[in-house]
Amino acid sequence: MENGRGRLAIIACEILKPELEKLTEGWDDVVHKDYLEFALHVDAEKLKVTVQDKVNALEGQVDAVFLGYAVCQSLAGITKQLKVPTVMLEGDDCIAAILGPVEYARQKSLCGGTWFNTPGWALRGVDGAIKELHLDSMIDQGYEPKYFLDMLFENYELCVYVDTDVGDAEHYEDLSRKFAEELGLRHENRPCGTNNLARFLDRARELARSDRNRAQ
Repeated sequence: MENGRGRLAIIACEILKPELEKLTEGWDDVVHKDYLEFALHVDAEKLKVTVQDKVNALEGQVDAVFLGYAVCQSLAGITKQLKVPTVMLEGDDCIAAILGPVEYARQKSLCGGTWFNTPGWALRGVDGAIKELHLDSMIDQGYEPKYFLDMLFENYELCVYVDTDVGDAEHYEDLSRKFAEELGLRHENRPCGTNNLARFLDRARELARSDRNRAQ
């Protein structure tokens, strides 16, 4: 490894893969990537343990970790419990991390019943919403997930596609529109980009460099 260049790992929810792959294209200091199955936060303890195990397993192999998760119900303060210097995202969930908590709150205030689709969420469609909302837990008892999904989305009015400009925007927005149509929601496009994610990635990259320099 070139003198002074840190070894950075990325451990993130697969929902953020389109954005993170774009942002880190050509970064030769990223020596490890691991995109974890989305909706792990449905089991908050499982998410916490999985993140701890994944990061701690990299001790001695990397200088810092970018953790592509927001709080997601169980990760508040997690960086203080890890064996590798780690930077994580701010906000309650991935939408807050992408939009920024202030803009996320503003968007929700415009219409309380709003579902947000990023490219990663748009790819997963209605099945992703079922998994995210844990609506498949009573299949064994004869209840189809769509039954609960329709009930839940009676309180929703709007689907916002958060356009993070990762390429193939028309495809991702078409998928988001299809999602909205299936659930009877109005659809809007909210251009966003990846600046908020980039800030934390850069912070993790700098942490890796500084930790590498201290060790030399």
